[in-house]
Amino acid sequence: MQGCGEGTTLRYRLTLASGMVECLGFAGLVFGFASLVFVLKADGYFSDLCVSHPGTNTTDCSRQDEQFSLIFTIASFLNNFINLLVGYLFDRFGTMVTRLLGISLHTTGTLLVAFSSAAFSNLLFPALSCIAVGGVLFLLTNMQVGNLFPHHRSTIITLYNGAFDSSSAVFLLIKILYEQDVSLRTSFLILSFCSIIHLFRTFVLMPRTHIPYTLPQHYTYGWDCGKGNTYNVEQLEKIREGGMGTSLESSEKDNLPPAAVDGTHSEKKVESFWSCVQSWFFILHLLWLSVMQLRHYLFIGTLNPRLTRLADNDPDLVSKYTNAFAMTQMCGVLCAPWNGLLMDRHKGKPLAPGVTEQEADLRSSVLSLFLTCLQCLVFSVCASIPFLPLQYLTFVLQVLNRSFLYGGTAAFVSIAFPAAHFGKLYGMVMSLSAIFSLLQYPCFSLIKGTLGGDPFFVDLALIVLTLMVFSHPAYVFIHCRRLARERENQTQTKADRGTILAEAKL
Repeated sequence: MQGCGEGTTLRYRLTLASGMVECLGFAGLVFGFASLVFVLKADGYFSDLCVSHPGTNTTDCSRQDEQFSLIFTIASFLNNFINLLVGYLFDRFGTMVTRLLGISLHTTGTLLVAFSSAAFSNLLFPALSCIAVGGVLFLLTNMQVGNLFPHHRSTIITLYNGAFDSSSAVFLLIKILYEQDVSLRTSFLILSFCSIIHLFRTFVLMPRTHIPYTLPQHYTYGWDCGKGNTYNVEQLEKIREGGMGTSLESSEKDNLPPAAVDGTHSEKKVESFWSCVQSWFFILHLLWLSVMQLRHYLFIGTLNPRLTRLADNDPDLVSKYTNAFAMTQMCGVLCAPWNGLLMDRHKGKPLAPGVTEQEADLRSSVLSLFLTCLQCLVFSVCASIPFLPLQYLTFVLQVLNRSFLYGGTAAFVSIAFPAAHFGKLYGMVMSLSAIFSLLQYPCFSLIKGTLGGDPFFVDLALIVLTLMVFSHPAYVFIHCRRLARERENQTQTKADRGTILAEAKL
């Protein structure tokens, strides 16, 4: 690693470490909403929607719960749906512009929460949405840091996604501070002030455009690097896609990876984007993600009323289980790499004759896809059983399955489809799954209305839906078996032809 003198290696490591802190502390805050709801209820947000029943000493706060569920539904929807637009923005304008927008949105969101109150509860709608979208922009711009360390690229990307999940524990910290008389406003003003750190990273420890993969020699970025390498990211992408026919200057060729310079990528025909979208791989993967994501979103969005019901309205018991749930979320960064290791278990081993790298990757992904489905099924069954102590196991299964789900989503898209379409296909599968996730609000309304607060039948329906997603690993397995049989038949045909020719010569 060269460039900018001896400080380049240190700069790479600082970028990696600070990116991990950023994802861990700020990127996925919205998924700690269950902890925040506890504080918001204590501060009286939407309390005017609670109705007291005279003579019974009971209060019906179902409409208050509906508002909190709607806030989380909108924020979680935008968290995924915006991926398609964000991917285009990042590809078109680069890291600096994308990060500045993310910082602006995230700071706006935290300030709106800081200056909201029970009288201005509706400020939570734009606030949580801004925090969610800003966090996605942080994650997106940080995942490219894996390109700085080619031998550990997948591990770093997976860790960043795990840190994104674990950042939901920040709202637990805010809840604990609130119980120690630190106001909600003070906590969110501190989060707003941390935007200075994000700005520092943007100008000092991040590139203006993109970090390329594969990394060229003498690659530099950030503050005080002078002109450094004149390497052009967009130029390499055109070369990789076979869209550039003119020769490069020799000085530029020295800085490009050999595969890009020799033009080998241009000879391979790339499947069209829409043919990928219309394939069974994409359709089943979309179903696989959408169903399990809905299961997770509904569980998180209804956790507070679910625990309240199981704990017989005991606020101390609800607080105890809410803390336990938030603490398990911190383990997301530890669970995330397991799936990557599972999918990469065949790496470094010689391929069987006639087996392509993609086929080997697809074969390896079957176990990962199956285990993710199985985890979600067991998690759904545990969540549907109205036994409070069992929820500890439910929390553990939830964070484990969520880590496998999102890591597996990106990994499978990168394996099953051409690299030229990765950003668009990943953005589309996330956006379409976000539309499906909007079903969580009518599900919540059904629970609170027709079902009288009992989520059992909705949970049962989600268990049935979860059984459907096993079709995805089954299809991939059958596809790999079919490829293997075709290869065996071709080998046998060639052998038969060889035998016939040998006999003819005799």
